[in-house]
Amino acid sequence: MKDIVGLFLFTMVFFIQVGNAQDKVVFKLYNQKGEIVQYTKMINDLADSDMFFFGEYHTNPISHWMQIEMTKSFYEIKGDKLFFGAEMFENNNQLVLNEYLAGFYPEKKMLPEITQLWKNYKTDYKPLIEFAKENKLRFIASNIPRRYASMLNKNGMNALDSLSVEALKLIGPDLKKYFDPTIKAYAEMASAMGEHVPPNMLNIQIAQAAKDATMAHFSLKNFSKGDFYFHFNGSYHSNYNQGIIWWINKIQPGLTIKSITTVTKSEWEKMTDEEKASIANYTIVVVDNMTHTKR
Repeated sequence: MKDIVGLFLFTMVFFIQVGNAQDKVVFKLYNQKGEIVQYTKMINDLADSDMFFFGEYHTNPISHWMQIEMTKSFYEIKGDKLFFGAEMFENNNQLVLNEYLAGFYPEKKMLPEITQLWKNYKTDYKPLIEFAKENKLRFIASNIPRRYASMLNKNGMNALDSLSVEALKLIGPDLKKYFDPTIKAYAEMASAMGEHVPPNMLNIQIAQAAKDATMAHFSLKNFSKGDFYFHFNGSYHSNYNQGIIWWINKIQPGLTIKSITTVTKSEWEKMTDEEKASIANYTIVVVDNMTHTKR
């Protein structure tokens, strides 16, 4: 019965009928073979992992709708073993977030206390926070405080030498040890600029790596065997098992990690079979003219 209901919901959301006009496809789900996959089958596969990373397009409503629906589905399977992490929350806000989840004070008290809160919080991330609050689930503010990423962007690794012990606790401690500008995620940042590579390119790569390394660190710090960790991040941070996933595998190899990514239909059509097979375990392909939320 559960599979039938899942298939029904899957079919309903894939095809929106407008009057007597031809059905309009809003999005499709693909596996690594480039085949359309059923939602329920995908959920069961993803739930059989330690960590799952959702690569979103930050203002794409399909990404955010899918996140909350997957959250509900995972909760049915994993219960209180499910917990969350998100790029959208910097780790120096963890105490405030924990207190809000515990019901210490209302949202109107919490929001002004969260630094660097994204403008699309209420439309796109609030449903996830409220689900965690309602079901007493943990939610990890995994990202590096923006001020430290900015310092690294300006001064490179030398910025770490000027920070206090307290500040360094908010940055992935493995950054200096494992940073490698030649790995795919960071090398492509330079190659994409062609002949216009700025003189501080290495610092830019370090700042990007600091985000990934920090998110990996706090993901692992809060993970215990038997947990199911659901992390929300921009697709760049997890595509091709790079970014956060690369750092986790470097720091603590052996975990079963899976991912989903978001691309537009035109992007999907330009991708090679090899790219489709390696970008993520599953891909959400969204129509090009989908509306966007405001960030």
